[in-house]
Amino acid sequence: MTTFSLAGVEVPRIGLGTNRLTTDHVSFVREAIDAGVRHIDTAHLYTGGESERAIGEALEGVSADVLVATKGGYRGASRGILEAEIEQSLRSLRTDTIDLYYLHRVDPETPLEESLGVIKGYVDQGAIRHVGVSAVGIEQVERARQVLPIVAVQNRYNQAEREHDDVIDYCERHGLAFVPYYPLSGDGAPAAQLAWLLKRSPVVLPIPGTLSIAHLRENLAALELES
Repeated sequence: MTTFSLAGVEVPRIGLGTNRLTTDHVSFVREAIDAGVRHIDTAHLYTGGESERAIGEALEGVSADVLVATKGGYRGASRGILEAEIEQSLRSLRTDTIDLYYLHRVDPETPLEESLGVIKGYVDQGAIRHVGVSAVGIEQVERARQVLPIVAVQNRYNQAEREHDDVIDYCERHGLAFVPYYPLSGDGAPAAQLAWLLKRSPVVLPIPGTLSIAHLRENLAALELES
């Protein structure tokens, strides 16, 4: 299968990571959407907030159904930090509702349940539609699912770094998306590596980052490759 229903949106299983995106790349984001990207992943901290702002500007007036995922809580996930970051993300993305919001990191100083409780408050208000967790193991995913529904897990995973095989298997059993960040190991052709990830499990949705429309098209072509 080349698509997956992520946070209620049917998206191609290869998305776009934007950890290097700046406000100079608004036209690139629009080109990416024209090329077929429907899953864009960002975070509050990426490029000092420019990534979210660029995406927000690029999507204004776009009629395509594009799912934007963002993250908060990388350097702390207390109530005050998360509330400030969520409010900023809403403003930067120029939206009243974030499609998919990840807890970026589990805060060693704040219980996971407390951090997710803050996010749940925004879900209850309608400001966040769906929730994910990042850089977690199975036990943390299960704890998170006791607080609110979790639709996606985002962990580091590629051909050279496979420590989260058990998490992928867990996600597949429970119908959760597994979104590998840093999906390319640097060794080998990117399209072949992405095809390998797609074969690993039908719930795997890689988000390779690029600022080149040519590279992006090559990445999307992996949807049609046999690994």
